[in-house]
Parts: sequence; structure tokens; C-alpha cells
Amino acid sequence: MVRRAGTTCRKIRNALLDRMMPRMDGMEVLARIKRHPSLKALPVIMQTAMSAPDDVREGLEAGAYYYLTKPFQRKMLLAIVKTAVADSLGHRALQEKARRAMGSFALMQRGVYHFRTLREGQLLATLLARCSSDPDGVVLGLAELLANAVEHGNLGITYQEKTRLLEEDSLLQEVERRLDHADYRDKKVVLEVERHGADLHYRIEDQGEGFDWRKYLEISPERAFHTHGRGIAMSRKLCFDSLEYVGKGNEVRAVKKGRS
Repeated sequence: MVRRAGTTCRKIRNALLDRMMPRMDGMEVLARIKRHPSLKALPVIMQTAMSAPDDVREGLEAGAYYYLTKPFQRKMLLAIVKTAVADSLGHRALQEKARRAMGSFALMQRGVYHFRTLREGQLLATLLARCSSDPDGVVLGLAELLANAVEHGNLGITYQEKTRLLEEDSLLQEVERRLDHADYRDKKVVLEVERHGADLHYRIEDQGEGFDWRKYLEISPERAFHTHGRGIAMSRKLCFDSLEYVGKGNEVRAVKKGRS
């Protein structure tokens, strides 16, 4: 099935798997998807009656970052599918922009950038990903970290608030409102990138109060069923060779190693 999907994988937006299936269970299908070069970043939604933390953790570690517990409500199914599709489309758009970005950025040795908005962060991610030997991976990781620095850092949008705003489909409106508010309009995010041999070192610092970053380095079973909260863990696992937060959590450092 996965081999045949390779010919049309560019059209696939996400996969909805049942954990328990005849002949081949969902975990084996998931493993085959993640081994396929063109499908390894595909958002996979795992629907299961096995909601014990160890079972959910096993799926998360294998790459199923979206979860539905059976029986589920139609509203929750639509919310998770909408999130997975939006993530997939957004990721592919970022990767395409990164491929088209200016090749001269690959020659850069060091750069320092200051920005305020989500759009500016996405632009920087697509441009600076060209410095790397893996632009498709780096653009996704940078975009996630820069968005976190704006939303949760400078604008102070909490995890609970983002959950509500996503349910109300009003996150972007709230971001724009806060960007224009006197309490936030002068806050900026600093992004530094520096080349060390073949490796690239990124440093991102916001002007927020920080947060308890430790619990977001992995996707916990308790948060596996939420519509957000995966960005840091996915960036750490899929996009960079190392990722760590410093101090109170308003500074993050990531390293992408060059190809040998």
C-alpha cells in the first residue's frame, strides 16, 4: 500500500489509521509510512480504543502525533482532521517557499534578525532554511519555534487560551489584536544564525515571561488528543539534531548538522 502511494504521495494530506486492524495493525502501517522518504512527514491520526498512557506513548514515539479515542464525537473528529490537514498544507507551503528562496543565503556565515509578526517569522524561516543542507526539515522547525516566540512569548497567549481560540477559529484575529496593543507592539523576537563548519546554530529569544518548557520537549499522552502543542516536540525530533531551552524558557537554541 505504501509503495503504491509513493507515486501520488504529493496529493496525500494526512492518514487516518485504526490501531487494531486485521492482517496488519495500525502500528505496522505507521512504521511503513514513516520509513517512506516522501511520506515520513505525513500527519498521521491514530484512532484507537487503547488510550492507556503507555499505548499512546508508543504511538507518539512512532510518529502518530494526532490521536482520537474511540468512541469519539463528530466535532472532535472534524477538529483533529482540520488541524492535521491545515498542518500538512502549511508545512508543504513552507517547504515550497524554502525551495524557491534565494540561494545566496547558503553562503551566509552569520546573521541577526529582529521581527514582530507571524508573517515576518515565516518569511525568515523560508529564507534561512536555505542555509541548511536540509531546507525541508529546517523550515518546519524554524517556523514552529518562531511562531511560539511570537504567540506564547511576546504576546503572552497561554496554552489554554490557544485551545479556546482554535476552537473559536479566532487565533489569527487575537494575534493581530495583541500585535497592535500598546502592551505588546514594541516587543520583538531576536533570531541569530551562525555557521560552525558544516553545522548551523540557531538562537531564538523573545521578550516574554518564559514558560515551563520541559513538558513540551515530548508530546505527552495527556496532550496527544489536543489540537495543538506538538510544535516543539516535532521540531526537536524531526527538524534539528539538538534543541534546548535556556533559563526561564524565553530563549531556545537549535543545531542542524551539515551533511558529511
